Amino acid sequence: VQLVESGGGLVQAGDSLRLSCAASGLMFSSYAMGWFRQVSGKEREFVAAISWSGSRTYYADSMKGRFTISRDNAKNTAYLQMNTLKPVDTAVYYCAAVATLVPDTSPAAYDYWGQGTQVTVSS
Repeated sequence: VQLVESGGGLVQAGDSLRLSCAASGLMFSSYAMGWFRQVSGKEREFVAAISWSGSRTYYADSMKGRFTISRDNAKNTAYLQMNTLKPVDTAVYYCAAVATLVPDTSPAAYDYWGQGTQVTVSS
């Protein structure tokens, strides 16, 4: 199983980014997907999650209204659209897969992880 994130980079406050997570080696449509982020020295933080069908989405309170998670099961890819980025959003962003229909907000629940992509937001 391989999850590969892309789309990170250096942006200014107020800008947008779209992260992608390309999955291979698993039946993608059978997995709920999540996005997490981590700052060095801190615990991995839940960002958003989406059910296997895409019909249910979940967000951390601080991301509601700014971030949108989606998926394309035909492309085996999950996305995280991030708008109105703030310096506090600076982190390594990870996608993860869990073999359940409904996702979990706990990192410990997830079966597979990507390598992460750095997002840096300058003020």
